[in-house]
Amino acid sequence: MTSSKFLTPEEVAERYRGGISVGTLRNWRAMRIGPSFVKIGKAVLYPIDELDAWDEKNRVPCRASNRVTEHSRDRA
Repeated sequence: MTSSKFLTPEEVAERYRGGISVGTLRNWRAMRIGPSFVKIGKAVLYPIDELDAWDEKNRVPCRASNRVTEHSRDRA
């Protein structure tokens, strides 16, 4: 049996520093969007590994700006 760790909706909201509220998580669950969750009776739990995977899926890649590369050339 794997020892997976879970977060409550309140802890998930705290993990994202209030950027996602408990109410938003509730709405997302009803619409079946957002991070995967487990429901056991009335308890709703979010596996941390699923949250990590959701973070990666929503990562926005950025490229270095010309300004950053110009500054590094000036220092060389």
